Amino acid sequence: MNSTMTVKTDAGEFSAYIAYPEVERAPAVVVLHEVFGVNEDIRLTCQALATEGFIAIAPDLFWRQEPGVDLSVTSEADWKKGLALYMAYDRDAGVSDIAATVAAARELPRSTGHVAVMGYCLGGLMAFLTAARSKVDAAVAFHGGDTDKYLDEAASVSAPFLMHLAGADEFISTAAQTQIKEAFAGRPNVAIYTYAGCHHAFSRHGGAHYDAAAAKSANDRTWAFLREKLGLSE
Repeated sequence: MNSTMTVKTDAGEFSAYIAYPEVERAPAVVVLHEVFGVNEDIRLTCQALATEGFIAIAPDLFWRQEPGVDLSVTSEADWKKGLALYMAYDRDAGVSDIAATVAAARELPRSTGHVAVMGYCLGGLMAFLTAARSKVDAAVAFHGGDTDKYLDEAASVSAPFLMHLAGADEFISTAAQTQIKEAFAGRPNVAIYTYAGCHHAFSRHGGAHYDAAAAKSANDRTWAFLREKLGLSE
């Protein structure tokens, strides 16, 4: 079952897409979008999570700029609009909004109270920052852009953290990926996987660089990680 919910903050309220599993009670995963807003790709990801047994919630991260952004990954005009929103996005306020979404997810009548954050590109960065600055039960980041600029916060991530990097990512250089790995080296709560030869957004539904094998591998690892860390029985 798919619907929407409203998340309230001191700065206002915003909408979040929500997909429920068939079971009565389940852990929740807050899904953080790319520059395209809560679009078809994110809705499909939420539906996949629901199929795996999770409540999936995708908040509108751009609500302070323009509520209801839903952009196409194949439109040049939508790419330009998404990048403009990305450049103007307040990441500190965004962490606050995501933390509010996590808190709301814990209180949903059908929630077990266990909540993870998971994001892609901008959302991957925001999953990392949210895990560093607030309380989550687990975090997953797919190719989080600009993560290397915030590595002074890596030590603050105490929750289980899974990161997926694209080996040939055109937006996250090899040097940046090395810095990320070094910052988290030796941390027993952190696992980082690199997908050789893959480009940015290799798991995006219908994306130009979609790699079916790598996407399946990353998703399988993610579902298993979330099941274990959120206490979802097999």
